Amino acid sequence: MALHYHCSHCGTKLGTIEAQVLDTEQLGFNKLTQEERMDMIVYDSSGDVQVSAICDDCYELLQKNPDLHQNDYIIH
Repeated sequence: MALHYHCSHCGTKLGTIEAQVLDTEQLGFNKLTQEERMDMIVYDSSGDVQVSAICDDCYELLQKNPDLHQNDYIIH
């Protein structure tokens, strides 16, 4: 099983965690609401987990341009 992190705004791959057993508390998933989990975490058919996050570049861009929050994707 692997967790694949990618930026939900630009699609950049942020990293992968390979593990046989993953603890949701160590990953911080227990801090998310049910709605946040549904928006950010997807289990694919191979048993891997796809996690949407935000990269540093998009975070900085959103801090400087808050009106961009209305867009699904910042960079295409």
